[in-house]
Amino acid sequence: MTVEAIHTLGLTQLTAAVARGEVSAVEVTRAMLDRISARDGEIHAYLRVDREGALQQAAQVDRSRAAGEKLGPLAGVPIGVKDNLCTRGVPTTCASKILAGYIPPYDAHVVERLHAGGAVVVVKLNMDEFAMGSSNENSAFGPVHNPWDLTRTPGGSSGGAAAATAAGLAMATLGSDTGGSVRQPGSYCGVTAIKPTYGRVSRYGLIAFASSLDQVGPLARNMRDAARMLGVLAGHDPRDATSVSVPVDDYEAECGRDVRGLRVGIVKGMTEQGCDASVKAAVDASLKKLSSLGCELVEVDLPHSAHALSVYYIIAPAEASSNLARFDGMRYGLRVTGEDLRDTYARTRGAGFGPEVKRRIMLGTYVLSAGYYDAFYLKAQKVRTLIKRDYTQAFTRCDVLVPPTAPTPAFKLGEKIGDPLTMYMQDIFTLPPSLAGIAAANVPCGLSPEGLPIGLQLCAPEFEEKRIVRLGHAFETAIGWNHRPAGFEPTTKAHQHG
Repeated sequence: MTVEAIHTLGLTQLTAAVARGEVSAVEVTRAMLDRISARDGEIHAYLRVDREGALQQAAQVDRSRAAGEKLGPLAGVPIGVKDNLCTRGVPTTCASKILAGYIPPYDAHVVERLHAGGAVVVVKLNMDEFAMGSSNENSAFGPVHNPWDLTRTPGGSSGGAAAATAAGLAMATLGSDTGGSVRQPGSYCGVTAIKPTYGRVSRYGLIAFASSLDQVGPLARNMRDAARMLGVLAGHDPRDATSVSVPVDDYEAECGRDVRGLRVGIVKGMTEQGCDASVKAAVDASLKKLSSLGCELVEVDLPHSAHALSVYYIIAPAEASSNLARFDGMRYGLRVTGEDLRDTYARTRGAGFGPEVKRRIMLGTYVLSAGYYDAFYLKAQKVRTLIKRDYTQAFTRCDVLVPPTAPTPAFKLGEKIGDPLTMYMQDIFTLPPSLAGIAAANVPCGLSPEGLPIGLQLCAPEFEEKRIVRLGHAFETAIGWNHRPAGFEPTTKAHQHG
């Protein structure tokens, strides 16, 4: 194994090599840091890299191995984390000017889990400001570029996480998903991304956008790697009141299991909702492949999912309005002093927040205001319950649902930024599972005629992530997915399945 080729390995391959002593964690980390220095200027996936801290973490892994200690499941693996996850001693800004200079005194629960698993946390990834966006163009520090085509978006809000994973600038990454923010960029960048069941992974140390929706999830190059990541992250945490005490399955053990007899739900009329022809073709081909693997295809109906976009853009901004009220320049972050307290608040928030965050705060404040709460917020919560019931009913007839992840392949940077509604429509397939709180993931399923990745979404009932892993691994193995963005990875000719 050459050090130069380390970035082409999968996470599980790398941990095995480190454990056998074929390569040291320090060699791996130094190679990854050098690659980031050489290549991230084209992508802008990272906002900050802690080179010294990463090498110290790697050296500790090597010392543990030399001492004969048992290594963790992520030992020596360089992993990047989204900039809304707190990292002790390292700035955490949510890609926003309003948190300029904020250095958390503690690690998020998931960052603690990474360290405990032996991972090397190389630090903070670019994102849409406060996780509000579908293209990563809302970052206060500039957009991320998709490594498959640098003129296109990587998706959002975890665009930095998806792009870094695809381009070999991290073995795996952590993102957050409120309405599709690991799955949609996973689709655009051709990587596996899992949104766990709400409550499966602790939100402690995740800077909140919409507390009833936010969930941390892994992005990786294949389902086995993502499954190992999820196994490290999942579990109860008493510091998060929404964390659920449910046993953690051995997700990685699901890889390689037979999927014959698994009931796969096709959502009635789903690909007719503004789907690009290439997405529809890839999904149709994927269904044929699943059928050939012995899965039983079953048509199901989710009648209230058509209202998910409207429901989400009432509930999520309402929660954002409340959560972001704390950023006022009084305790930490940006402060623009005005003539009095009210003026200081106004100047600080006016200068600190970008246009999309301001848009959602205003919308959320409006729907919570006197006279409108019942008409908008309360009604949206009732429809959310109906969406959840639709999924409960659907899962009596199937084991996994397989709608598309996104209606189109990655679009051009600047193409939709001036039209918020068109931008919001990119999440029409990921919003319903988020509102229902169920498990969902993206798996790459093909390429568009332009050579851009297309994603298939796998949805399972609460705490049944193992079904997603089982089906996702079987599917990616069957289609032979091993694509890498041209210019960033040596790649074989694209596999088109039919």
